[in-house]
Amino acid sequence: MDMNLKALSALLISGGTLIASCNNGASTKKEDKDSTSTTATASPSAPAKFGQSDGQEVLQYTLKNAHGMEVKILNYGGIITDIITADKNGQKGNVVLSYDSLSGYQQKGQPYFGALIGRYANRIANAKFKLDGKEYSLAANDHGNTLHGGLKGFDKVVWGATPAGDSSLQLTYTSKDGEEGYPGTLQATVVYTLTADNALQINYKATTDKPTPINLTNHAYFNLSAGKDSNILGHELSLKASRYTPVNDKLIPTGKLDPVKGTPMDFTAPKKIGADIDKVKGGYDHNWVLDKKDNELETIATLYDPTSGRYMEVATTQPGIQFYTGNFLDGTLANTRGGQKYGQHAALCLETQHFPDSPNQPSFPSVVLKPGETFSQTTVYKFSTK
Repeated sequence: MDMNLKALSALLISGGTLIASCNNGASTKKEDKDSTSTTATASPSAPAKFGQSDGQEVLQYTLKNAHGMEVKILNYGGIITDIITADKNGQKGNVVLSYDSLSGYQQKGQPYFGALIGRYANRIANAKFKLDGKEYSLAANDHGNTLHGGLKGFDKVVWGATPAGDSSLQLTYTSKDGEEGYPGTLQATVVYTLTADNALQINYKATTDKPTPINLTNHAYFNLSAGKDSNILGHELSLKASRYTPVNDKLIPTGKLDPVKGTPMDFTAPKKIGADIDKVKGGYDHNWVLDKKDNELETIATLYDPTSGRYMEVATTQPGIQFYTGNFLDGTLANTRGGQKYGQHAALCLETQHFPDSPNQPSFPSVVLKPGETFSQTTVYKFSTK
């Protein structure tokens, strides 16, 4: 069931740009046309109204493929509200946590269900960083640190949306110079594509007019049982990562890259998530250093739910992945889909990314994007059964 990376590589141009290096600041690539795109050319289904935010209409778009798989996405925060796919018995279900209304996504303490995260995903220590000799101050929205872009990150804004048939949706957002404390006006484009082989591909692209740190990801919460199991401790996870970035008590990396061998952090072979979670203070919420070539699309994670038979493969061009086990979910969120109680470990996140606090960690791969360069990354979540 290995992901067909040759076919997926042909899709990397979906956003109009080839993969560009972000390892030493992103580099620019020439635009190209993809003659092998799986995007449909038929007229898209009309989006459903989902409310209003900042005086703008919020719409829900539905992507479909011939196998009956569906993905639903809001133009608010680029949020994935649904990934509907079949289990081993052919029964369809939504494998991501979600709400039944916009108010759910806007409630206080909403933990970024399904959202696009930016300008900088994950944490920046002490809510500040230096760039070209100047110090920039950010919102301290997480125990004195900055988390997921600040008070109003990319998850809380309305994006411009352009469907391409029933299988692809392009989202665009302009983050102004100084927004949430970050320098430079950033033009961000994200393209969601549902492929013929049941893969959700996410292409990210961005340009800037001033040097700025950037780290974009999606924060979907997966439960492959589609809600039949109240937690994901029985899911089996593998990560193609022999090292991880240990953190302090505020979840900021220490700067070390420690081996996973012989520790609860070892997922180099498939392992039940609940097997060692009690040995990790607070649960898993760490960045793994992926064993892969820079900027190449490789399968780096698998997730399997033995009960439903659903199997998910994750491929990315990014150097890291944040594995989070929903440690802070406590059953108190309102407006949940079907009134479900999302308790601790109800779902997990596999957020492909650059490393946390990279702007303050010179030994980590650079996240600085400069004028004239293009940030570009691709992540693919592919679904099947076994």
